[in-house]
Amino acid sequence: MRRKGLIPNVNKPLVQNSDLAFLIGMILGDGNIGKMARTECLKITLGTDKPKLWKYVAKIVKNVFAKNPSVNKRSNSNCIDVKIYQNRLSHRLGISSGARREKPIKLPKWIWKNETYLKQAVKGLFEAEGSFSIHKKTYTYNLSFSNLNVSLLDEVQGALTYFGFHPERRSNAVRLRKKTEAFKFIDLIRFRKYPLV
Repeated sequence: MRRKGLIPNVNKPLVQNSDLAFLIGMILGDGNIGKMARTECLKITLGTDKPKLWKYVAKIVKNVFAKNPSVNKRSNSNCIDVKIYQNRLSHRLGISSGARREKPIKLPKWIWKNETYLKQAVKGLFEAEGSFSIHKKTYTYNLSFSNLNVSLLDEVQGALTYFGFHPERRSNAVRLRKKTEAFKFIDLIRFRKYPLV
């Protein structure tokens, strides 16, 4: 069954590609890996107000792990959980299990070495924790990535700088405030656009 691809080989390294890069960014933003008695659970929680996003994330999870995730709406909130159970998830993804708020977070080196992969990882991060607002009266633009993990903010700031942007740093956010930069970045990562969904 394993040779036929019907049972995933959890010892086999994941394919390093754009899908995996996006998924890593998404997990670092809105995901969690929990350890269980005999397996691990990857859960990505997204709002029901973004159906194209959670459908896209479910598709990417299937592509990466060759296994359909479960997709369930929470009964007590407007949230969708995309979940998959498999052994060695944290090891294969290179993401620690449990809460990561105080843990140092770095994007994998293979992502930093490839512009396309870096772009996809940043897209995953911004789709998870990003927002874009325009205050028309003051002509103020705010494209922001918010998170409480300082090391993750460092990674996002470094990526934006690498792509030629001039981010503004706050204690819990990295922001682009110039109109031209905000729209250029939206176009670069295709923010809120999900192909083939």
